Amino acid sequence: MDTYSSAKDQISSLRKGATTAQEIVDESLDRIAKVDSNGYTLNSVLALSPEVQLRTVNNPRLSLAGLPVLIKDNVECVGLPGSAGSLALLDYPVTTDSTIVKRLRSAGAHIIGATNLSEWANIRSTKSTSGWSGIGGLTANPWIHERSAGGSSSGSGAAIAAGLVSVAVGTETDGSIICPASLNGCVGIKPTAGSVPRDGVLPISASQDSPGSMARTVEDAALLLEIMMASVGLVDAASSDRSLKIGVVRSWITGHAGTDALLEGVTSLLAKSSVSLLDIDLTPPDEETGKDEYAVMLHELFDDLASHLRIRTHGKLTSLAEVIRFNKDHAANELQFFGQELFEEALTLGGRVGEYANKRSRNLSWAASTLEKGFENVDVLIGATYSPAWKSTLGEGDNYAHSSWITMAPAITGAPIGSIPMGITEGMPVGLGVVARRGDEVTLITAMKQIETILSLGILKPTFKK
Repeated sequence: MDTYSSAKDQISSLRKGATTAQEIVDESLDRIAKVDSNGYTLNSVLALSPEVQLRTVNNPRLSLAGLPVLIKDNVECVGLPGSAGSLALLDYPVTTDSTIVKRLRSAGAHIIGATNLSEWANIRSTKSTSGWSGIGGLTANPWIHERSAGGSSSGSGAAIAAGLVSVAVGTETDGSIICPASLNGCVGIKPTAGSVPRDGVLPISASQDSPGSMARTVEDAALLLEIMMASVGLVDAASSDRSLKIGVVRSWITGHAGTDALLEGVTSLLAKSSVSLLDIDLTPPDEETGKDEYAVMLHELFDDLASHLRIRTHGKLTSLAEVIRFNKDHAANELQFFGQELFEEALTLGGRVGEYANKRSRNLSWAASTLEKGFENVDVLIGATYSPAWKSTLGEGDNYAHSSWITMAPAITGAPIGSIPMGITEGMPVGLGVVARRGDEVTLITAMKQIETILSLGILKPTFKK
């Protein structure tokens, strides 16, 4: 089959008997060997599953029918590290599949490997380089090798864009699916926080964490998400012709000329279609709002990571302090490019104590009122996400200078958000962000699919420039 065929087309071929699950899995493994591990050295796959050495079975009656799937390596799957990219967890094998993995397997998925990520999902240091982990090294961007694959679901986004698999699992706390989807030129959906089970997923913030789907098309992302949510109606939403009102948030721009020009082009195309558009004026967050969000995440990280580690390591690793100590003891590998000052700040703040409740209350009040104003007369909100991928500079962090604030209010309130490619600028893809109300993934997916159809970009194929 075509390397860039959609999951929908692959499933159709499987059900017609035109191909087998074994053939599709073997094609993925071959591409991982040629593109990911050698040749271009994308480095998006952190580990392969032992199960891929076994004979792959067709499951034509099931939703995924035997398709290969990659999962981010902060999601627990027996046979894969589930390490969040950290050496601290490498000696503690996963003994139980997360609910996400159980649902994927029940739907006929063959989980062939785990993707690399920004270590600890980018919560260790403000100087973290997206796509780097102590175990997996640095993931490249399939468009231009030296550019960032985004984070923290770096490997999942790069693998989809590079044609390794048609669907992959990512996770997001604030931007960790939307960023790599935008920078790699694929589709990403972060659903309502709490709508996908989080057991077996290494935590940052219970208020904001959510696993989600990454794919080449909106329909494929909806299919994977429907399985992850154990829901119905999401795939149907991708074929709905329901009339929608779309709000264009004029402050959701990046400041990058090429990206913002593409956003203007998108709105012009939408205005010429049957879509109803309304300009929305929302006030960007101030500096204190951003500080509150970080502090809330760190308060929650202190508590929830400790609880997770105690279960995962059977009581052998029980606290954030022990992880910090491990990193210091293994500084040559773990701390060679950046430190762990966010971990240390979380240790100082402690758990859900002190000013935690006030910070969360202030944060939630701003985010909820912002989105309430935005949604007053529309179904979804749209805007730019990130500028084209910047150069990866180990030790210097990421260059978010030209990024919009589109992910922030949805992250804080737990509202769903998606990204679809909106075009190419400076030889790199950039994404259009779409935000819906909490619990309204159906409207989100309907809007994303309608916009995808109007833009008519098809599946973007990267340039693989070194």
